[in-house]
Amino acid sequence: MPEATVYRADTVLTLSGNEFEGPGGVVVADGVIQAVLPAAELDSVSASRTVDFGAKVLMPGFVDPHAHAEVAAKATFGMVDVRAPGCRDVADVLDTLRANTGRARDGWLVAQANLFFDQKLADRRFPTRDELDSVSTDLAIAIRAGGHLSILNSRALALAGIDENYRAVDYSVTGKPSVHRDEAGRPTGVVTEMDKLLPFPKLDAEQSRLAVEAGIRDLFTACGVTTIGEISDSLDEGLEVYDAALAAGRINARVHVYLWTPGTVSLEQACDHRSWANLASDPALLRIQGVKAFADGGYSAARAALSRPYAHGDGHNCGEVALSTEEIVELASRTQQAGLQLAVHANGDRAQLEVCEALASVPRVADGPRIRIEHAGNFVPDYPELSAAWRRAGIVPVPQPVFIYNFAEFIPDYVGEYARDRQFPLRRMLGDGWPVSGSSDVWVGSEIGQTNPFLSIASAVARRTFHGHELDPGQRVSVYDALRMHTVGGAYALGEERSRGTLAAGKLADLIALDRNPLTTDPDALTGIAVDEVVLGGELVYSR
Repeated sequence: MPEATVYRADTVLTLSGNEFEGPGGVVVADGVIQAVLPAAELDSVSASRTVDFGAKVLMPGFVDPHAHAEVAAKATFGMVDVRAPGCRDVADVLDTLRANTGRARDGWLVAQANLFFDQKLADRRFPTRDELDSVSTDLAIAIRAGGHLSILNSRALALAGIDENYRAVDYSVTGKPSVHRDEAGRPTGVVTEMDKLLPFPKLDAEQSRLAVEAGIRDLFTACGVTTIGEISDSLDEGLEVYDAALAAGRINARVHVYLWTPGTVSLEQACDHRSWANLASDPALLRIQGVKAFADGGYSAARAALSRPYAHGDGHNCGEVALSTEEIVELASRTQQAGLQLAVHANGDRAQLEVCEALASVPRVADGPRIRIEHAGNFVPDYPELSAAWRRAGIVPVPQPVFIYNFAEFIPDYVGEYARDRQFPLRRMLGDGWPVSGSSDVWVGSEIGQTNPFLSIASAVARRTFHGHELDPGQRVSVYDALRMHTVGGAYALGEERSRGTLAAGKLADLIALDRNPLTTDPDALTGIAVDEVVLGGELVYSR
């Protein structure tokens, strides 16, 4: 055996389902786990170093298979935070903006707010265009309430060319854009699925570097996330920053990048990435894993494609499927041939059914990458129908249990009362053998703490919403199963279950030490668990 290090603790959770869970240790050499042993057998191990975590709990590092870490990091770094509950009402939002006008860049003051922001403020409404004008008419002000909806003041609308005569384009990379108007036809300031079309200022190269490095450290590593499935927003400010930072050892995570097509690159460029992505980092730390595409939009923008009309509006809006059958087939066929994993954003049931029907016709490469549907398993109006479609298509559903907290209680108000007990059927999915994962899907306007897997774990276990209500308690899962969703399940979604997700010989030595045992912690206290140390590739890279 090569020169070894032993990491030991009073409690070791392998999460493998067939090994001990108790006092013991992990023997590591060359960045790989050599053995996982009970305490009584550790003294016989020849090791150059022993690190004893004492009463702490040692377990595998978390795997987050779906995140927009670059975007979340830049939002944390460069935007004013007006999220609820920090801002309780519209008055708080306006006061916070006024106090931060000095942070404007290039004539823009940009803030981040939560998804379903209007439901989380005490006023139960968005700030108006005129209220934002009361903060400033010289600055363009934008509140980005998640990645699907923004609120603009008059100056921002003018810079974007949006007036009474403006006609939104038919398509953006996240869904069909729209401009909300009052009865007189005047834009209210609320726009949906337009963030990629608006002239927001960008961080410069040094700001991008600082933002990404701080974001990975504070939002992911400090929360015990050792592998990130990153949907990169850019090449120069994203992929290249990751590459330089990882090569220099300034961030400590494994980053598996999904190129957003057409948001970041074309499908042709993505499939040909080996000709232009000359990465300097260790491929064990940074690699291009796949392609991400949007088949529909978001619920907060009423653009997720549903089988029934949305509850509000004209009674006819069911959202839109943004990809044709031919486009889905091309995406799947070309990524399979290129050895890239395809991840399709399909929020609504109609989007999932149409995507699955197209995918079922696509031949798969032997031992090729699995195809994923992002958000499958979130809103499930007809479980037998959707799960049968998933199986026919041979896809991996990638739900986000943390959305139970984020916005599950608001979905019935948007899509209809029938949705109340048809969300996140996690227990049923596990019982049916689905490899359920948990991911953060952090973006602009994510909840505070959303990158902490324990918020998602608590959501799966206790199923408490933003306002403290309990969502369909019959679909609760055990803490043990929830831990596996965020380790084993995440690794499976990435196609990396052979190399991570459990503590077992031959797997990567990515470990975390917790301050207490989640298996004996009250479900309502799970979010208080702290990650005290992080080991990546056998090396201690973080201490709280």
